[in-house]
Amino acid sequence: MEPSGVIQHRLRSAGASASEIEERFIRGTGPGGQKINKTSSTVWLRHRPTGIEVRCQAQRSQAANRERAWLELCGRLEARARAAEDAARQAAEKRRRQTRQKSHGQKVRMIEMKKHRARHKAGRGRVSDE
Repeated sequence: MEPSGVIQHRLRSAGASASEIEERFIRGTGPGGQKINKTSSTVWLRHRPTGIEVRCQAQRSQAANRERAWLELCGRLEARARAAEDAARQAAEKRRRQTRQKSHGQKVRMIEMKKHRARHKAGRGRVSDE
């Protein structure tokens, strides 16, 4: 069974496809008695390349749980893609900051600090034995 068009679009925007996702319907856990124990309304999804897993048993309906699980998986994949983009952007910004030219004011302050340090060190002199 293929997910809806909106979900497929979100998967493509996150760089994934429905064929990479393993889907199972399993029995739920927790309170609910006979209904939970007899029906496989819990949906379990796993994106094979990344290993991201989603399990949903919020509703009694398997179809509703399936929709929610697919949407949650899309959200996690999109968040992962955004994080990778942000890391690349931050790395590029860091390289730009490290390699840019110093401003005239920065150069003047740096030279003054070097001169100040040199004067400070020059005042130390040698230690004598006397």
